[in-house]
Amino acid sequence: MYLSCVCSTGNSIAWRVTATYWSQSTSKGIVPEETPNPSYTSSIPQQLPEKQENLFREVLSVLEEKAVPFAVSGAFALRQHTGISRFTKDLDLFLSPSEVPNALAQLREHGFHCEMVDPVWLAKAHRDEFFVDLITGMSNALLTVDQSWIDRAQPAMIVGIRTRVLAPEELLASKLFVIRRERFDGADVAHIIYGTGGGLDWDRIFKLVGEHWEMLFWALVLFRYVYPAHTDYVPPKVWEDLLTRFAQAIHSPDPHAPFRGSLVDDNMFAIDVKEWGLADVLQEHRQKRLEQDRIATAACPPK
Repeated sequence: MYLSCVCSTGNSIAWRVTATYWSQSTSKGIVPEETPNPSYTSSIPQQLPEKQENLFREVLSVLEEKAVPFAVSGAFALRQHTGISRFTKDLDLFLSPSEVPNALAQLREHGFHCEMVDPVWLAKAHRDEFFVDLITGMSNALLTVDQSWIDRAQPAMIVGIRTRVLAPEELLASKLFVIRRERFDGADVAHIIYGTGGGLDWDRIFKLVGEHWEMLFWALVLFRYVYPAHTDYVPPKVWEDLLTRFAQAIHSPDPHAPFRGSLVDDNMFAIDVKEWGLADVLQEHRQKRLEQDRIATAACPPK
């Protein structure tokens, strides 16, 4: 629906009314009437369609029964740590790369169509219009799930199944690079810090982010802006450490430091690589990860 007005210059300006509001005419003029928006954050539980919930329950039951090591992430883990309820079309499961073949084999036996979408980080199991994502790390290959992620996972009841969700530290780290134009998880990171009320294991987070500490620093600056009264949810030593590192990096820049834009968003920074001749560190990291997996598989082939 569009409303338009004509300025004194004769130019027409179109005003778009988004799906968030439906304008209705009354004796007092145009009045916006609020309607539900699926992108709004809320603690109101989201009701999954029965068929979808049953499928999620079946997947969790199968993998639990077969003792496949995994942890639930995505909307279910976010709700566990923040109270935010979000509709989800899929079930996100984190597991180490070595466990993927077994997990897919078990699901295939139960009538799922399985495929390896990206050997660096993602496999999928489909049935009807529903699917399960089996995630082994980040698409830019900077983080890889290992057994410590599973060992640190916390107990949870998901669609009636006793299982586990990622600990908040791993959940936070997994979202630091989800900052693309079409999807931004910075609000999730801020909510994780706020929702845990200062109870995060920052040593673990620093270990996970490693040399990519600037992404953590950026996320914390956003948190500070959003929740200025709760700056203390991040310990002073964390702020001081990151601020010191940042100041040193600014005062003594490395002239040989590589361009890293493709690690953030390979589409938005494609021009840097394809037209401006900068190195594609994304492909370097992905190739390194694939080689590591090849070596690991050769040493310990799947059963």
